[in-house]
Amino acid sequence: MRGRLAILLPLLAFASLGGCGDKRKTGDSGDAATVVTVSAASSLREVVDELARGYEAAHPGVRVRANFAASGALARQIEQGAPVDVFLSAAEKPMDDLQAKGLIDPRSRRVLAGNELVLVVPAAGASPVRGFADLALPAVKRVALGEPASVPAGEYAGQTLAALGLTAAVKPKVVYAQSVRQVLAYVERGDVDAGIVYRTDAAASAKVRVVAEAPSVTHRPIVYVIAVVKASGDAAAATAFAAYVLGPEGRAALRRHGFTVEG
Repeated sequence: MRGRLAILLPLLAFASLGGCGDKRKTGDSGDAATVVTVSAASSLREVVDELARGYEAAHPGVRVRANFAASGALARQIEQGAPVDVFLSAAEKPMDDLQAKGLIDPRSRRVLAGNELVLVVPAAGASPVRGFADLALPAVKRVALGEPASVPAGEYAGQTLAALGLTAAVKPKVVYAQSVRQVLAYVERGDVDAGIVYRTDAAASAKVRVVAEAPSVTHRPIVYVIAVVKASGDAAAATAFAAYVLGPEGRAALRRHGFTVEG
């Protein structure tokens, strides 16, 4: 199969997050609660969910609502006025674009973590893919990558394939996905022969197997960044949550989930 699999666009219904545009909501106990809305790259799902639970436990008057998608898609949502307080991107470019348009508080912008890019195949069954060069084999029919225009992992993957001289051989086999987690899902289901994801994504699934790591020199450094959105309805609450993510609890959670963290 050439081209792309039919894919569903990420759900952008922020209203389903519990009316996140209203910063004062009613919690389960009936008391008013401050809601902090976080837009985070798909690859951060487990760590953000864990940190949200920890933050809520330590701050009973606050509820954290998270929205996950490709970093580029999340940046476009913010540009279009989505009610977001904190943005966590898997690459610097989406954050750069927002900063250039005056949509984030540049004083709040910080490097969050790093990651590695890996090649994965379905865990079940034999695979002819043992390294990146094998993606050119005739036996390999479909290779999943993130859509490079909006998915940082897809952009990094394209850089790696180009650096290894594999672009022309792999391009006809590419199946594009709307997020790195969708790439992972394609590999898990056996819809494709291989996919390129972050190491942390592969570690979160028992249904894929890592066969190779992309040399760091083949792609730009993978850098996650965090910032408070200027249009936040509660900048103080947003800043406090961002500080928590950047603090000891956040660094520990990131390390537990396989991200590289300095300090």
